[in-house]
Amino acid sequence: MYAKSDASGYVVAAPGILRKTLVHGDHTMMTRFLLTKGALLPRHSHPEEQTGCLISGHMILTIGNDAYEIHPGDSWTIPGNVEHHAKIVEDSVALEVFSPPRGDYR
Repeated sequence: MYAKSDASGYVVAAPGILRKTLVHGDHTMMTRFLLTKGALLPRHSHPEEQTGCLISGHMILTIGNDAYEIHPGDSWTIPGNVEHHAKIVEDSVALEVFSPPRGDYR
């Protein structure tokens, strides 16, 4: 699969949080998130493993009971079925890979 970069196709994941699935295959899916300063990603979990990298901005990511100050270039992995949430400290962009691909993000 190939996808050319463009600014369309984003959907609201939560107030102040937009997501766009960039590409997906049989085993992985890459998603871009646009995160607005002050937004809160609610505590949630899902069966898919999630690996990400912050491209720009600043956020506080809580995985289970551990909170991390995330800055550009920092990365993370969240095992499936582990609760996590985030507070967006400044406008941010994150790339995340899900395995297996999330059916609700296609």
